[in-house]
Amino acid sequence: MKTPYEIVDTVLITEKSALLKEQNKYAFKVYRGTSKIEIAGAIEKLFDVKVKSVNVTNYQGKLKRAGKSAKMGRRSAWRKAIVTLSEGTIEVLQ
Repeated sequence: MKTPYEIVDTVLITEKSALLKEQNKYAFKVYRGTSKIEIAGAIEKLFDVKVKSVNVTNYQGKLKRAGKSAKMGRRSAWRKAIVTLSEGTIEVLQ
């Protein structure tokens, strides 16, 4: 079992997440191997809030060219969780 600090990587601060904040939803970059239940438990422990639901999306890493040659590399794949809160708010510095 991972600790909450290992599950939640960062809070995503984008224009879309700012609009979601009005609906009491927050976006997080999370560890790729976690379930929705583990994400909800980690958010509840870290921020002392009550989670209503969790939606997750997986993103593939982008292909990038390495240097001046034609060799292609890939950025890391990552996972985003959008958490809806039933009680409480999360203070995010922007």
